[in-house]
Amino acid sequence: MRPTFRSLWVRNYRLYFSGQMLSNTGTWMQRVAQDWLVLTLSGGSGAALGITTGLQFLPYLLFSMWGGTLADRISRRRLLIITQTLMGMLALALGAVTLAGQATVGVVYLFAFALGLVSAVDNPSRQAFVGEMVTKPDLPNAVALNSASFNLGRILGPALAGVMIAIIGTGWVFVLNGLSFGVTIAALCAMRAAELVPPARREGSVRLAQGLRYVRYRPDLILILVLVGVVGTLGFNFQLTLALMAREQFGLGAEAFGTLSTAMAVGSLGGSLLAARRVTVPVQLVVAAAVLFAILEVLAGLAPTFLIMVLVLPAVGVVALTFSNTAQSYLQLRSEAWVRGRVMGVFTLVFFGGTPIGAPLVGWIADQFGPRWGLLGGGLSTLVLTVIAALVYLRRQQPTPLSLRETVGRAATRTVRHTRPG
Repeated sequence: MRPTFRSLWVRNYRLYFSGQMLSNTGTWMQRVAQDWLVLTLSGGSGAALGITTGLQFLPYLLFSMWGGTLADRISRRRLLIITQTLMGMLALALGAVTLAGQATVGVVYLFAFALGLVSAVDNPSRQAFVGEMVTKPDLPNAVALNSASFNLGRILGPALAGVMIAIIGTGWVFVLNGLSFGVTIAALCAMRAAELVPPARREGSVRLAQGLRYVRYRPDLILILVLVGVVGTLGFNFQLTLALMAREQFGLGAEAFGTLSTAMAVGSLGGSLLAARRVTVPVQLVVAAAVLFAILEVLAGLAPTFLIMVLVLPAVGVVALTFSNTAQSYLQLRSEAWVRGRVMGVFTLVFFGGTPIGAPLVGWIADQFGPRWGLLGGGLSTLVLTVIAALVYLRRQQPTPLSLRETVGRAATRTVRHTRPG
């Protein structure tokens, strides 16, 4: 078991992991409650649910690269304390509005957008902060355990939310999520600053353009980011599609939505633990995971009954997690520490920033052609675009490997010479 959980032997990471695990459970409770509230207020509109999801992720498209720049410019731990506090306050405020009976679709839209604004800064900071707590050889393990924490929350959160919505209503779910952020903030404050390894930086010298220039000369990073953008925009809309399948396709309630989300999260948790044992992350694994994910999403859309869909979703979860984990690990391992925040800012942009386009589109397709087509359309389009991106990359690699390495090496040297701080 030691290789799977080796990062937990680091005190700072252990604190971080514990706080995130509880906070992630609360966050998934809120996601289920928010989706169910929108469906209730809108009379089951897939378009309204898609707009809500789109507004929550629109700030990623607009501000995540700036969030990554902040993560390279100032203390990531300090930045996380601020963002976690703001997210907790937003959850408490939404809970108060809902309990007061003042919630409308428009109000939920507003809170979703505000949460997205804070998350656009929080996300790249959290991802880049992992590299400050553990050594580079343990980085893939720490990233995988982060995913395990996230997916454990996905298992517990929807299951708890489905029961709690039926018993006490959505408002108290939001309140409990707001309170859960206190644990994360306490864990961040309890860390030993002397044991963190922040990247070398000069205050005020960090620029967004440096990160973009760094990525520009790395064809492998560009391929991974393209795949992440395709899958994130068209494939990872389960927050929307599973709610529609539960309510509209199978005619079931909030408990069924929680069951579907939990089934997928079980597979994701298993994928996280498998990924924690992985030491190397080749680019071929990222591409293969994207292709297999698209195929399994299509199969989920074709599931004839609720029970069969529950049985298929764990496999979807395993492969979806494998893709997102390997993509993130590859980017973190293959980028320099001084620019990692901005690289992860680009990752956040392409992974979440396409959701404001993909979620309303998938919601509209589901309204026009039926809930199944939300999954079928997302899976098929993801498969086609992934294959095209991989073929373009391979075609550009036709020069000999030595020639390619020389080209990338010269470009990287030129980039570092002009952008390295200090």
